[in-house]
Amino acid sequence: MARRSTASFFARAYERNLKALTKLTLSNSQRVAGRVRRATAERLKPPPGKGDWLSGMALGPGGARGFHLFRPADLQLAPGEKLPLMVMLHGCGQTGRDFAASTRMNALAVRQRFLVLYPEQDRIAHPQGCWNWYERRSGKADAEAATLMAAVDQACMLYPADRDRVAVAGLSAGASMAALLATRYPNRFRAVVMHSGVAPGAAKSPATALGAMRGEHVPPMPVTAVGKAMGAAAVFATLPPMLVLHGDADTVVAPSNAESSAAVWATAVGARAGTPRDLQRGKRRAMRVTDFKRQGRTLVTLCEIAGLGHSWSGGAAGKLFSDPLGPDATRMAWAFAAAQFEKR
Repeated sequence: MARRSTASFFARAYERNLKALTKLTLSNSQRVAGRVRRATAERLKPPPGKGDWLSGMALGPGGARGFHLFRPADLQLAPGEKLPLMVMLHGCGQTGRDFAASTRMNALAVRQRFLVLYPEQDRIAHPQGCWNWYERRSGKADAEAATLMAAVDQACMLYPADRDRVAVAGLSAGASMAALLATRYPNRFRAVVMHSGVAPGAAKSPATALGAMRGEHVPPMPVTAVGKAMGAAAVFATLPPMLVLHGDADTVVAPSNAESSAAVWATAVGARAGTPRDLQRGKRRAMRVTDFKRQGRTLVTLCEIAGLGHSWSGGAAGKLFSDPLGPDATRMAWAFAAAQFEKR
């Protein structure tokens, strides 16, 4: 009798524990599922900006890459009118939506009437979501660049984008890929903006990429050597003007890359540096600006920003790789591109 009572006691205790464990497991599963649903909804939610957030997919030598195109709302286009296109390449660990939310380029596009294209790296192509700008020896970088150009072509075909007024801007790995695009397809872009990127031609493999991020492997300065290092696909004079922005407190990509990027590009286009000038607007971070000119035309502008880390200058607060205290890089990038569009 005592044995049956003891067995019954343990059986009831086991059932109670099993029920509690099941309830706890279901509760945890529901919480996890809830977080996943909220994260998915946030990822799919359009970024700020009054307009359409349109999805697409481009196919090319580097495989398939998704993209989003932002089209301002209530566009009143004249017959045959085309709008400028700004191509925005995100950095490592970001998505196109993240980059749009951080830079707030869409809000500016509404005011200035232009389209914005956000290609997105596939995590299969790179686990951290970085563009493979450095994989030159294997050919992966050029293949990926060709796929990005397929995205640009698709945007120009499907939407009222002006093929003669296209600019490309990027942050970090996106900046380095932007420079690669401009060297491989120089006649397709009117301007290129590098924010916190590695100097063009400084890396050709994963092994050299890390050193390049530390400021090593800077390409030599003679024009012929620069062309070989960058892999430019056209005469140097055809390279689009470049705007370089970089923080002097960047611990991810060495600030020396900014000066190297400007010097390499200036050498390639035959421009010479002018006298640096210090600028500061209100309480925003100060910056030193150097223009490189040829025959009176500014072909390269270098902006070195005091105290800025590895972040988009003037970006939205609370976003990844975004510093609201810096000068407004979004406005600067568009103003630089718009100035080149007017010189067609």
